[in-house]
Amino acid sequence: MMAQEPSVRFDTGSFRDPDTRVFYHNGAAFRCLAARALDNWQRLAATDFHARFMADRRLIPTRLVTDVESLPPLPPRWVAVLEHELVPVVSYPYEWSFGMLKDAALLQLDVTRAALNEKMTLKDATAFNVQWCGARPTFIDIGSFTAYVAGEPWAGYRQFCETFLYPLLLQAYRNVPFHPWLRGSLEGIPAEQCLALLSGRHMLRRGVLAHVYLQAKAQVRYKDAPRDVRQELRAAGFGASLIKHNIDRLRRTVERLRWEPRRSTWSEYQREHSYDDADLQRKVGFVEGVLARRRWPLVWDLGCNTGSYSRLAAKHADYTLALDADHVVVERLYQALDDGGPSNILPLVADVANPSPGLGWRGRERLPLGDRGAPALILCLALVHHVVIGRNIPLDDFVVWLAQFGAEVILEFVGRDDPMVQRLLRNRRDQEFDYSEPALRAALERHFGDVRHEMLASGTRTLYHCRPGTR
Repeated sequence: MMAQEPSVRFDTGSFRDPDTRVFYHNGAAFRCLAARALDNWQRLAATDFHARFMADRRLIPTRLVTDVESLPPLPPRWVAVLEHELVPVVSYPYEWSFGMLKDAALLQLDVTRAALNEKMTLKDATAFNVQWCGARPTFIDIGSFTAYVAGEPWAGYRQFCETFLYPLLLQAYRNVPFHPWLRGSLEGIPAEQCLALLSGRHMLRRGVLAHVYLQAKAQVRYKDAPRDVRQELRAAGFGASLIKHNIDRLRRTVERLRWEPRRSTWSEYQREHSYDDADLQRKVGFVEGVLARRRWPLVWDLGCNTGSYSRLAAKHADYTLALDADHVVVERLYQALDDGGPSNILPLVADVANPSPGLGWRGRERLPLGDRGAPALILCLALVHHVVIGRNIPLDDFVVWLAQFGAEVILEFVGRDDPMVQRLLRNRRDQEFDYSEPALRAALERHFGDVRHEMLASGTRTLYHCRPGTR
């Protein structure tokens, strides 16, 4: 292990590979390599596809560090260090939309096939090996590449199915959300469980018979059998051409998967909102006035919906997270961004009332969102009533949660007389709870150092700009 110094932070999600270890030092990302991993890196760096994929960011840009004296001292087993380009904010598959998981799956297949063409392969095929720079996926696990041994099967096939294919199939064919499943099982969805959710008629749909039914039966058959399946495949003449054929079939299957989302609760909000033109212009002007004050390293847009304010933020921010609990609106936003939108917006499916926790070994393999990228500015526009009324979160608790990030906040309060709030209140038996502008203003003044506000002309909505500090 490397000696931990105050400026060094080890990536707890990379400790399972004994030949490489990712760490962060002085704001940069590095990977230390054992001798076998260094040999694999040298093979990879000599391939044509490596340079090609790195040039268009399908592989994370990476270099061999020559000035290791500037780094913390390495124990003898770590013989070399790579430096990776930083991913702006790490995200996980259970926060992606359908289209994001699909595009990440296609990238995984493309990388695997390109590697095989030059006598390399990958140790695994987990969805966690892909990250995002805006709406573009990039493969980050450089340590996963290794020399291909003739006759070896594709080691990552099962993992690809469990973390990519089965979640996509269930969403496309059964409209079963994959987010809670992947969050509850970091290893993905087993073939038997996927098969149990598919009816007989689904056997005729693309990919199910070959990659779900047969895979489930094979796993049951070989689960406790004292057989060396890898040796049997080598003896049978299994080769790279068969793996490529399987990858090509998988790619066609994934490409043709479609999720046709039904209208969700808030997917038509942009058409149905209760703003008049004057209120909307004043709201946009208020938000733009705060954004234009400085360059923001990271902005969170909570409840982003169509992403119109995320786009405003992107003009004044290095990076913007567009967060919404509604999968339909995040999917639509991703497709819009993928079709020529700003390159510094990352849309994610995220519920502020149930945010992604720390998961995996010791709760640190997959970090909570706040630990992956603390915001400098939070947009919280027309969201408070959904959290307090719709999700029963106490008003003061929500303000405390916002304040804990030490960020500036633009918040919009929507009063009880607003049609959208009335719509939420109709579903609540208990009307005796503190949801009022005086209560909100008092909470903001308790937990922020400076609070200014502006009421919109309609009289039902008020905008706040809150800055941290001691009053």
